[in-house]
Amino acid sequence: MAKDNDQTHDSSPPSPPEFHPALSVSNIKNCIPLILDRHSAKYSNWEELFEVHAHAYNVLDHINSKTPRPTGVSDPLWQRLDSIVKQWIYSTISSYLLDTVLAKGDTAQQVWDKIKAIFQDNKANWALYLEKQFTNELPSLRSTC
Repeated sequence: MAKDNDQTHDSSPPSPPEFHPALSVSNIKNCIPLILDRHSAKYSNWEELFEVHAHAYNVLDHINSKTPRPTGVSDPLWQRLDSIVKQWIYSTISSYLLDTVLAKGDTAQQVWDKIKAIFQDNKANWALYLEKQFTNELPSLRSTC
């Protein structure tokens, strides 16, 4: 009969799970109250709020390729954080934009770049659109003065 002290036991304590501040965000809409839509002129506001949030939670490297990856973040944790950042993006854009940018296997950076291209490539078109809206509203503004 074998005694308990004859068995080999691993005496090292289990490693604690990795923690990252981004893991604590439960509702991104509390921090970014805008829903980005293709037909709104709020891209720069959404972008600023998102970048501030990503910086505050130390995941800016997931949407800004010039930001170095933090040291001490394991590959599995980095991939999990990338998925979280994608969830944040998907939760703050319209369903139309979601349908436009959603692709299996994309990183948060790839999704971010697609959204950026949609809005920044159309600056001239947006300027014309906004000018037309303003021009259409001008007669009604004159009548109220």
